[in-house]
Amino acid sequence: MAGERKGASGAAASEHTKLQHQLGMVFDLNKCIGCQACSVSCKVLWTQEEGAGHQWWCKVNTMPGRGSPRDWEQMGGGERSGVPIPGHLPTREEFGGGWEFDFERLFYGGTGRREALRPKAGQPEWGPNWDEDQGAGEYPNSYYFYLPRMCNHCTNPVCVEACPTGAMYKRAEDGIVVRNEDACTGARFCMEACPYKVIYFNHIRDVAQHCNFCLPRIEQGVAPACARSCPGRLAFVGNVEDPAGPIHRLVNEWRVALPLHPEYGTAPNVFYVPPLAPKPLREDGTIDEGGRRIPIEYLESLFGPRVRDALQRLEDELATVRAGGSSELLDTLIAYEWKSLFGHLTEDPAKLAVSEGSNGGMVVEQVGGEERG
Repeated sequence: MAGERKGASGAAASEHTKLQHQLGMVFDLNKCIGCQACSVSCKVLWTQEEGAGHQWWCKVNTMPGRGSPRDWEQMGGGERSGVPIPGHLPTREEFGGGWEFDFERLFYGGTGRREALRPKAGQPEWGPNWDEDQGAGEYPNSYYFYLPRMCNHCTNPVCVEACPTGAMYKRAEDGIVVRNEDACTGARFCMEACPYKVIYFNHIRDVAQHCNFCLPRIEQGVAPACARSCPGRLAFVGNVEDPAGPIHRLVNEWRVALPLHPEYGTAPNVFYVPPLAPKPLREDGTIDEGGRRIPIEYLESLFGPRVRDALQRLEDELATVRAGGSSELLDTLIAYEWKSLFGHLTEDPAKLAVSEGSNGGMVVEQVGGEERG
């Protein structure tokens, strides 16, 4: 994207869309165990077609880490005064993935005691979670945490502004950013402008593709697959503006759920409760109760300066409960009843049937009801 571009049809769609509701998500990072259930459920449902082997619309990266695509936090993008800021267009190699492991060499080549399992020679040397569990710091105060990442369905979707054909637009009824693949010309300006680098390119079909918030499920009252499959009950889904809903309270009332990289200016609608982590150890092995295992400066680089207040609020609520008190905030995060996570999206996914659409995508049907795809 040479210079700043603004797709005329995309800009008009964004500027004149009057939202009825805005769906969003909150991930509690203190409960994520990195099991990848969300990633796999999304992969199985949405990116099985030809040309989508490297696509992981939802993935869980280890932080600190280089992420996927590799070093995405240094690739630029975002918006300023409604104008897309050019960024780096991720390459297929930077996304990585889609390899075969060299089991033969490891198990039968006599190297199993000296080397780790790696892809075969000539295969990609990066992937959606290549640096899993590596983290940062030094023993005994090394640290890492898991960060689920997907399309943020931003309030100011710079991808929509950058699209020259209007193929990408934001739905008025729920704020989900969707794409008309028939109108997509493969310009990939959306990929350059997106600062989170969560848009992929299908090199077989010559179209860009991204998370659709499990739209066919949403329309049938079923929560997105990533959230519904999470065994840790860490993913909340619902209307961001609903004052009685958990997302509004976590984001706007208790202010413990924060957007990722707010400085990009896109106003994401996926939020994160920052990780607390154990207290660090001193050289003599005693616990430093006043310190932080994860440097606050690193968390600020991800979530902005508000992360300090968010962590303090969480620690204060924990202290209250440990002293015998109660905390509505912590009860909400614990999610004793799974239905409390999803608002109105509690329909049983077993009532839905999934089939392959004419373009290789998934079509979701309601059993015994009208097809919605």
